[in-house]
Amino acid sequence: DVSWDIDFWGRIRRSITSATEQYQASAADLENVKLQLQTELAADYFEARSLDAQKRILDDTVVAYQKALDLTRNRYNGGVASRVEVAQAQTQLNQTEAQAMDVGAARAQFQHAIAVLIGKTPEVFTLPPTPLKEPPPVIPVGLPSELLERRPDIAIAERQVAAANEQIGIAQSAFFPDLVLTATGGFSAGSIVRWFNRPSRFWSVGPSLAETIFDAGRRRAQVQITQAAYDATVANYRQTSLVALQEVEDNLSSLRILEEESAKQHEATAAAEDSLQLSLNRYKGGLVTYLEVITAQSIALTNERTEVDLLRRRMGASVQLIKALGGGWNVSQLPSS
Repeated sequence: DVSWDIDFWGRIRRSITSATEQYQASAADLENVKLQLQTELAADYFEARSLDAQKRILDDTVVAYQKALDLTRNRYNGGVASRVEVAQAQTQLNQTEAQAMDVGAARAQFQHAIAVLIGKTPEVFTLPPTPLKEPPPVIPVGLPSELLERRPDIAIAERQVAAANEQIGIAQSAFFPDLVLTATGGFSAGSIVRWFNRPSRFWSVGPSLAETIFDAGRRRAQVQITQAAYDATVANYRQTSLVALQEVEDNLSSLRILEEESAKQHEATAAAEDSLQLSLNRYKGGLVTYLEVITAQSIALTNERTEVDLLRRRMGASVQLIKALGGGWNVSQLPSS
């Protein structure tokens, strides 16, 4: 038996095209998941590097505070400073040591997260400390129209639209008759001995036409369902494209503003360090109490940590911008039909 469904109305052809579009959408979905995981990995990496920088600042500050405490004790032993100043210096030192420990705990958690993302158990993975120092690189953005070919989530939505469009054609083909050409041939005999004799042969060739006359509006409703599904995929495609453009603009704005803020913060950090040095010199000369030194120390430490945090935010915005631009992916990397 041989039969051929003559695809006059494109039902089979559209089914194949729709399946191909869904296949490419699945491939793009895989790339989108990869991009999200890579983004999370990069974000965790720079978080860890930022904490390394914070830890170095706190460790250096602990050394400086220890020297300040020794100075205060010497002045107290010489009868120049009061016991209150020694207690203040001790408190400042202990608080900073506690902050350094807290940063170390947070850094360990990011190291464990990185280990899981790269497929290793946390206890066997070690990320050597390297403080974050370098600013983010300049990222070429390109034209907005190019973004439509560089985002896997947009590729998913676009191919879902194409597949839904083919489903409309499949539903509409149900209104037309199904033409099938059938050929049958073989041997038929009442005895095995006469099976292959000429009189035992038979064959037939002919078309069959099938058409649904009445279905109580089922086909019309099915067409409406597929049209509504198509409209939903179009709306999703439009929304996905708009969100992609928004993400690019958001991160571009963040990078521009954070760069300006970092420049101002760098100036503030330098001024705070100068103020701290002046306060220490004034304290050594007996012109001010240790309270002024503590205030200057707190301001300087806060400014240094804020500067590092701004650098972390700039790196995070760069990572998000690269993700918003597709991470180097392109629709040409999708498998063909």
